[in-house]
Amino acid sequence: MGKEKFVNLSQEDLRNLQMKSLEILIYFKNFCEDHNLKFYLCGGCCIGAIRHKGFIPWDDDIDVFMPRKDYEKLFEIWDKYADTEMYSCNRTTEKVFIGNVMTTVTDNNTKVVRPWQKGKDGHKGVMIDILPLDGCAPKGIKRKIQMMWSMIFSLYCSRMVPTKHGKLMAFACKTLLSLVPGNKLKNKIWKLAEKQMSKYDIENSTHITELCSGPGYMKLEYPKEIFEKAEYKEFEGYMLPLPIGYDKYLRMAFGDYMQLPPKEKQIPHHDIIAFDLNKGI
Repeated sequence: MGKEKFVNLSQEDLRNLQMKSLEILIYFKNFCEDHNLKFYLCGGCCIGAIRHKGFIPWDDDIDVFMPRKDYEKLFEIWDKYADTEMYSCNRTTEKVFIGNVMTTVTDNNTKVVRPWQKGKDGHKGVMIDILPLDGCAPKGIKRKIQMMWSMIFSLYCSRMVPTKHGKLMAFACKTLLSLVPGNKLKNKIWKLAEKQMSKYDIENSTHITELCSGPGYMKLEYPKEIFEKAEYKEFEGYMLPLPIGYDKYLRMAFGDYMQLPPKEKQIPHHDIIAFDLNKGI
């Protein structure tokens, strides 16, 4: 099998991708306001709002946080109240396998395919990623168990062997996947793991954690007051919510976020194998 051919986005392509992502985000924002759901810009978009008042120039996606209860409610009500011809809310379930550990909202009239999406279910277009926030287990053995369940969830929900955490981790994950025959049993395992890792309510916890963002981020324990309410900042001409403690969040997750990375790292970070922003139009 030949090596995957990636699409090289021009600056114009990248900007058009950002603007299409922004359209999804504004629809999502209005939907959340209509249904009293909380969310916050996170990751690169949170940095972009502070440092650039919009997208980081080379950023190619949008990520948002939602507290677990709002995250679950979003998926429950989307098909009933949203414009599902235009936008779909995608998430792996027992019947649908999208190959992702988080929820996405996708523009159905576009085609943007990442390598990991090949052969998977769900719409493959411009999307925004929605990451749940959970209560952090108390320090000690309970916290270690929570992170263990989170890693089990990620492995069996995505069914992908991680490639960025060393050969030993990759070998262990490949072995664990091979030991569980059939997708039905894999589904049971990740459903159990998700239930166990998310059993600590934010309301009754002193800290908050993100369990669907990879091993590095799941170790972070954010003081709950960071996410007590939203502070609105300008992002591409719109006022959008950031965590009230965005500075502490960003410094914990990214260090000196106001410092630009080296020039060689100022590039999009997601590979694309198919790109059409006008599909179906």
